Amino acid sequence: MRGELCIGFASFLSFAAMILLIFTHIGQINTSTVPRGIYMAKMNVSQYGDALHQALFDPIDGLYTSNSSAPLLEAQGLRQFYNFGLYSHCGYVNDSAGICSNETVGYPFKPYDYLVGDMAANYSIITSSVITGGTFRDSNYLGQSTKAAYWLILLGTILAAISFFSGVAKHSLTFFLSAVFSAISSLFVLVGATIWTVIIKKSDGVSNIIIGTNPTPIGIYVTAGPGLFLLWASFACLFVSMVPYLISCCTYRG
Repeated sequence: MRGELCIGFASFLSFAAMILLIFTHIGQINTSTVPRGIYMAKMNVSQYGDALHQALFDPIDGLYTSNSSAPLLEAQGLRQFYNFGLYSHCGYVNDSAGICSNETVGYPFKPYDYLVGDMAANYSIITSSVITGGTFRDSNYLGQSTKAAYWLILLGTILAAISFFSGVAKHSLTFFLSAVFSAISSLFVLVGATIWTVIIKKSDGVSNIIIGTNPTPIGIYVTAGPGLFLLWASFACLFVSMVPYLISCCTYRG
């Protein structure tokens, strides 16, 4: 009975990790309820217009759009915030109304490029003079890092599935293989989650920029989303699942 419980616990953990990773992958593929609520990072620019107004002492007209179906990256106006997934990013004019970019495998996280891509030329020039450097503007570094993280997460997802299904066959060898696959998968997911955690933290450095003669925060904030937390939770499940798989490998007498 104890052996069955051990095997069941390991299978539950690897299955939970697989499901968590699948949900991580579907984040921001469209604006329906579930994908909309899952994202790796959020960029809130709702206060950027007010910051420019206070810094320039001029009306800021045409910076934002209220049209939720206006295409992204075509200078149609900023949305209030942007959510980034593994395959696309979506811009929202409120909590539920928005539109997503085309889906791409290993979609690069380039918040600065997506930001200015929605602006009219005059605001794009102003923004480039305000955000002159830092990780937020280093699209090459951010894009390459998140592409690498994507492939690690994808491999981790595949290995998590193999770990679960190999453990279904009750045999000492399959339990050992499940433990190995869980170990490799957890390593890949760990590195992928760490990359995303670091780049989100570095990208949020943009929020420290002060503009204008009357010092005003720039009003752009980058924060982690539920997708990143799902990623860390899946790592924990995979890492812990190794223990009961290894115990079952050594003690199972089926």
